[in-house]
Amino acid sequence: MLRRRLNRLLGGDERRVDSRTIYVGHRPSPATEAFIPPKFCDNRIVSSKYTVWNFLPKNLFEQFRRIANFYFLIIFLVQVIVDTPTSPVTSGLPLFFVITVTAIKQGYEDWLRHKADNEVNKYLVTVLEDGQRIRKESEKIKVGDVVEVEEDETFPCDLILLQSSRDDGTCFVTTASLDGESNHKTHYTVPDTERDLESLNATIECEQPQPDLYKFVGRVHIYKDSHEPSVRSLGPENLLLKGATLKNTQKICGVAVYTGMETKMALNYQGKSQKRSAVEKSINAFLLVYLCILVSKALVCTTLKYVWQSKPGQDEPWYNEKTQREKDTNMYLKMFTDFLSFMVLFNFIIPVSMYVTVEMQKFLGSFFISWDKDFFDPEIEEGALVNTSDLNEELGQVEYVFTDKTGTLTQNNMEFIECCIDGFQYKYQDASSELDRFCVTDGPVNKLQQKAGREREELFLRALCLCHTVQVKESTEQSQGQEDGKIDQVDGLAPLHPPQEEVGFIASSPDEIALVMGAMRYGFTFLGLESKTMKILNRNKDVEMYELLHVLNFDPVRRRMSVIVRSKLGDTLLFCKGADSSIFPRVRQEEVERIRLHVERNATEGYRTLCVAYKCLSAEEYAQADAGLREARLALQDREEKLMAVYNQVETGMSLIGATAVEDRLQEEAAETMEALQGAGMKVWVLTGDKMETAKSTCYACRLFQRNTELLELTLRTLEDGGRRREERLHDLLLEYHKKAVQEAPPVKAGVTRSWSVANHDYGFIIDGASLSMVLNSSSESNSSLYKNLFLQICQNCTAVLCCRMAPLQKAQIVKMVKNSKGNPITLSIGDGANDVSMILEAHVGIGIKGKEGRQAVRNSDYAIPKLKHLKKLLLAHGHLYYVRIAHLVQYFFYKNLCFILPQFLYQFFCGYSQQPLYDAAYLTMYNICFTSMPILAYSLLEQHICVEVLLDNATLYREIAKNAMLRWAPFLYWTSLGVFHGLLFFFGVWYLFRNPALQDNGQVFGNWSYGTIVFTVLVFTVTLKLALDTRHWTWINHFVIWGSLAFYVFFSFFWGGIIWPFLKQQRLYFVFANMLSSVSAWLVIILLILLSLLPEILLVVFRKPRGPHARQKKLVQSSTGGLPSPQSSARPLLMRTFSDESNAVI
Repeated sequence: MLRRRLNRLLGGDERRVDSRTIYVGHRPSPATEAFIPPKFCDNRIVSSKYTVWNFLPKNLFEQFRRIANFYFLIIFLVQVIVDTPTSPVTSGLPLFFVITVTAIKQGYEDWLRHKADNEVNKYLVTVLEDGQRIRKESEKIKVGDVVEVEEDETFPCDLILLQSSRDDGTCFVTTASLDGESNHKTHYTVPDTERDLESLNATIECEQPQPDLYKFVGRVHIYKDSHEPSVRSLGPENLLLKGATLKNTQKICGVAVYTGMETKMALNYQGKSQKRSAVEKSINAFLLVYLCILVSKALVCTTLKYVWQSKPGQDEPWYNEKTQREKDTNMYLKMFTDFLSFMVLFNFIIPVSMYVTVEMQKFLGSFFISWDKDFFDPEIEEGALVNTSDLNEELGQVEYVFTDKTGTLTQNNMEFIECCIDGFQYKYQDASSELDRFCVTDGPVNKLQQKAGREREELFLRALCLCHTVQVKESTEQSQGQEDGKIDQVDGLAPLHPPQEEVGFIASSPDEIALVMGAMRYGFTFLGLESKTMKILNRNKDVEMYELLHVLNFDPVRRRMSVIVRSKLGDTLLFCKGADSSIFPRVRQEEVERIRLHVERNATEGYRTLCVAYKCLSAEEYAQADAGLREARLALQDREEKLMAVYNQVETGMSLIGATAVEDRLQEEAAETMEALQGAGMKVWVLTGDKMETAKSTCYACRLFQRNTELLELTLRTLEDGGRRREERLHDLLLEYHKKAVQEAPPVKAGVTRSWSVANHDYGFIIDGASLSMVLNSSSESNSSLYKNLFLQICQNCTAVLCCRMAPLQKAQIVKMVKNSKGNPITLSIGDGANDVSMILEAHVGIGIKGKEGRQAVRNSDYAIPKLKHLKKLLLAHGHLYYVRIAHLVQYFFYKNLCFILPQFLYQFFCGYSQQPLYDAAYLTMYNICFTSMPILAYSLLEQHICVEVLLDNATLYREIAKNAMLRWAPFLYWTSLGVFHGLLFFFGVWYLFRNPALQDNGQVFGNWSYGTIVFTVLVFTVTLKLALDTRHWTWINHFVIWGSLAFYVFFSFFWGGIIWPFLKQQRLYFVFANMLSSVSAWLVIILLILLSLLPEILLVVFRKPRGPHARQKKLVQSSTGGLPSPQSSARPLLMRTFSDESNAVI
């Protein structure tokens, strides 16, 4: 006691175990304990990023961290400080527009977060203070407050349950807002607490806040008059999480242990690491190229300016003598300022507005996924969900798909199929002639029609009824009737339809419900758990009662769970169920062989198997286990490791009773989806914790493995063959498989990915968790690197890879290994459970399925879909179109800015490198913001170069855009060359016209602003019509923005030049545009140059031999309709398809 006091006074206890001490109700413990008022955070939830005071500086700081924004800021400052040829408005206004739009978007999103925070923080709750119930705002709750929560209310902070209105000291909660699980979870009050909380004197020691929802370690010291304090352990079953909802319980009282931003919910909502798409990397590479072009232009012009001025009379002509100040200026400083001036003049080659357009395209484009009616699932009444819009185009670049099996390829909808007791198989039949509803279908050959003894059958069924964490959800009247054992309709020889229909079972895993329902079919009904007593209705309609002593929970490492119960006769029994690999080593070996045959056969047929064992515990054994479990549960440090050691000690020397087979059916259209993904050139890897035989049969059912597929197996079984050390055998097998799959394999032709085209060379690879650990963590560093390379090369040459018996961390390791392999392929992970979160976060794109294992996968994913079958459309249609659209957007932006600035550069050769602008400041400012921005945005949202139906029917079209095909250097050089060609044509075409400058009827001469305006007019019309030529799919929106942008340009030019603006020092464009259009020659040259610019594009489309996706689409449509045009237009718009299933009209 004294040592604890000293430790707390010195803070040593806090530091040593990293724990916190909480005084229940803020009442200090007795005088023997030193009372130190603890300081904890308040209960305010802050998910917002900004406040009113820091929004401006913080947002500006974040925005100017982007290289492009910072670059334009520098250019703007140069224009303000140095005497540059263009007004600071020309770069300042576009920058201001970009910064303002982004700030408004981020500010609005943050305002919504503030609004949501206020709703939570101002919510009124009931707190017990000095025996009184006080209503106060949720944000004012402090750690140590005793809070009262009523039914259907959410918990305002993380609470330790002290009191419940239920007699058995339990309460039910749902955690749908935390992990999506809508089933009722049972939580327990702290034992031995006072019914009157006012007189309770207790302190709680628990771990510091951490985000794991399912882990909590603590202990409570309860002080009673002049007695040594009693200590009770606290675990996750005592902790009520913020955000969970109280159900089927009138009210509870609990003490706040974690508040505000320290609650588990708040810790779980911290941001994930930012994923960047390949398109972003391409944009940055292209920006560097254009930055080099910009610097080169500025250097060339600066050099040539001083070469030109070095000639006699050119530096200081008689009509432009230098001032004294100009003569005194340092030569090098003058050169530097000239260089900066040229940089400013040409800086529009870097498209600042592209970032805003790309962001808007991604943000608005993501709504098409959410709106797609094909993704709506009537069963859960939900559609697709987009958590990250930054990766839309990445969906069109996937090379590797990593999928979970249970709940992803399969439905996770378990049905009890059969069981095996003492080597005899029992299959449930619908015919009521069979005794006890059992049908013996096989077994030892000489005992074909025999059964296990009735005693063994009943022991097995009791094990199924007792070894689980299932809860019964039933009406009050029904439960009362069951307590009295008065269910007259129950017949042990007939199906128990009334309980099956009326009594609902709730469990964390569908397996458990399937096993309890299976036991019901054979006459053993689980009636529920009340006050630590489990009730079973047996075949004889007698209610059996068992005292539940301990639950040894399931975990992925042990792969089994156990319960310790005491019967009415005083026998202490341990029932255990788990995977065969974890049960067989812990039972008597002579019992294993007769069960193994059935387990392996069931696994081969694709069923999920569990083995069931039991053990009678003597009084000494139980006392030792009980003491060990209690001691481990009280530990604050390494509690899990200590519990594991006790579990392993207790679960030994068991007797094997039998095994169960549960069917998990394939997801709807799972096989077709996998076939389509492989046809699209993607490699599919199945990563599962299930056993090899079950997973292998699922792969065959999904057509990942064909019947002619040669399977290369690297599992513990193959490593133990040959009688040599595993390490040596691993080395030999890897070399053998590498020779077979890599060295001897014929070179794969481009576009051929599925090996049924070369049936003799179709390989599938199978590896288990233990073998993978040996590959990744070999004893020697050199071997480990060699093994990894061999393993990767083998896998990359196989049509499909199956990794079974995988731990969640191993799934992530495999994804990371492939992601970082040669070529950095784009990876996608898809799963539905908490064990898939690590691989979902690791992959480039993470997809969550809204399945039956909670919503953790959905919460951590980038995209969520209701069913696996929706992955096909998400990748082959949406992904394909998103990539094509954004790739065209990026290339087009660079092209139109090169067309824009190249004439400005060429103009310097004709104006003595004097930094004279070719275009008016208004045109420089408005070009990217207004004149050319909307058409490309509409294109990037609505374009369908191939219709969705054809993309879905022909997965091979996906390969045409693989490996970032449209953003490689070849297409980039094509677009750059096109920009150079158009820029030269615009400038020299108008220059040729101006060789006779008297272009008007009255003989008046056009000036330099007329020259620039003609070039600019040709430019705007050409780049806009070029986009119109590229548009394959027209909607009214495309028509509106394309023709509307051109009309706006004409209107603006008339308007801008038709008024004398008082705020302009120089009215450069006064009536220039109207004057220009009065000349027939100007009209002729504008039309001629636009046609000449677009002529090569038109000729290329007309005379080029059809190839690529467009030609294939036409061929496929014709072949599918017998040479006739398709009745359904290939240009049927995505927008229309999204909103209406009935209409086939083209907008």
